[in-house]
Amino acid sequence: MISKIVIATHNRKKAGEMLTILSTRFPSIIFLTLADLKGAPEPEETGTTYADNAIIKAQSAFDFCGEWCVADDAGLEIDALDGAPGLYSKRFGGEDLPFPEKMAKILSLIKHESNRAARFRCCVALIGPNHPPKVFTAICEGLISENTSGTSGFGYDPIFFLPELNCTMADLTPEQKHQISHRGKVLRELGDYLAAL
Repeated sequence: MISKIVIATHNRKKAGEMLTILSTRFPSIIFLTLADLKGAPEPEETGTTYADNAIIKAQSAFDFCGEWCVADDAGLEIDALDGAPGLYSKRFGGEDLPFPEKMAKILSLIKHESNRAARFRCCVALIGPNHPPKVFTAICEGLISENTSGTSGFGYDPIFFLPELNCTMADLTPEQKHQISHRGKVLRELGDYLAAL
C-alpha cells in the first residue's frame, strides 16, 4: 500500500480541495504538497492538452522527490467562445489578472449569447516509482450565469451555474461541491485506482 503521496501544486486552494477529498478517503496515507517540499520547481505548462500539463507537473514533482505524485490540470470550456478559455483558463486575460476581472471579461464577451453552455474539465496524472503516468479525466456540465454569485470555492466557480441545483458552484458548501465537481469526480476515479493497487 502507498504510504505517502505528493500533491504536485503550489496553488493552496486547489491543494486544499485535493487534500480534503483524498485524505478523507485514505486516512492512512500521508499527503504532502509542493509547499512542503523546499525548492520544489514550478514547471512550465507547455502541454497542448490538460493531460499533457498534468503529466508535466506530476513528472516534475516525481523527479524532484521520488515519491508517488499526483497533479491535475483543469479548465473552463465555454461553447459560445469556441471552448475558451479552456487550457488557458488560469492565464485568460493575463496571468496576473485577478479572477473577478477574468469573470467580468467573460460575462462581457458572452452577454448577448443565448447559448451559455459550459463545462469544467479536469485531468489528473498519477506517477510513482516504476509506475508510468496514469491519467484520469472528468467533466462537470453547466452554464455561464449572467452574474457572479457565491463566496465559496475559487477560480471561475461564481459564474458556473448548475441548473439541476439552481445555484453556482460558489454557492455550494465544499462538501456539496466535491460531490458534483469535475475535481471531485476525477479524484474518486483516482481513489478507486489507488484502492486497487
